[in-house]
Amino acid sequence: MMNRLSGKRESRNTEGPQLDVRVIRTNKVFKTHKGGKTASWSILVVVGDNKGSVGVGLGKARGIPDAIRKAEEAARKAMFKVPMIGQTIPHEIVAVSGTAQVMLRPAAPGSGVKAGGAVRACLEACGIHNVLAKSLGSRNAINMAYATIEAFKSLSNPEDVAARRGIETKQLVPWLEKARKEEEFNASH
Repeated sequence: MMNRLSGKRESRNTEGPQLDVRVIRTNKVFKTHKGGKTASWSILVVVGDNKGSVGVGLGKARGIPDAIRKAEEAARKAMFKVPMIGQTIPHEIVAVSGTAQVMLRPAAPGSGVKAGGAVRACLEACGIHNVLAKSLGSRNAINMAYATIEAFKSLSNPEDVAARRGIETKQLVPWLEKARKEEEFNASH
């Protein structure tokens, strides 16, 4: 896990599959009572398996470790599969969450992840390695992360779109057959 507080990457040994856990944002919040102020931590975490599954969760507790644990549990419950072609996304997408707007574009192999902050953390945890991203609107980390998740949910496989339209996949995306063969080749080696 890439922890902003320590700046080191950690891996957690918990039950289930080994997941990449990244802390995106920490925020110290105060609640005022008649006896004084009570401090707690609000933490945003992204969890992914680096193979196409990702989830985002928000956790709040008095201590940082408890808040991270709660956020990680929420993110694990919210995990879903993202459609991918190789190590990129199938098509361009723009998604909105609150006032944050995120645009994601597929990129050629070797391009890398051209994104910053919360969007980069979500993309890398998911396992997307070649993509161009642009933030349009607010740069609030929480809204940016949720906008990225909305973009992932809005993506669709070219095979499904071709089937809905009643045409062949070759007509819709001529280069897809070559990309799928490269995926199979890389998976076998």
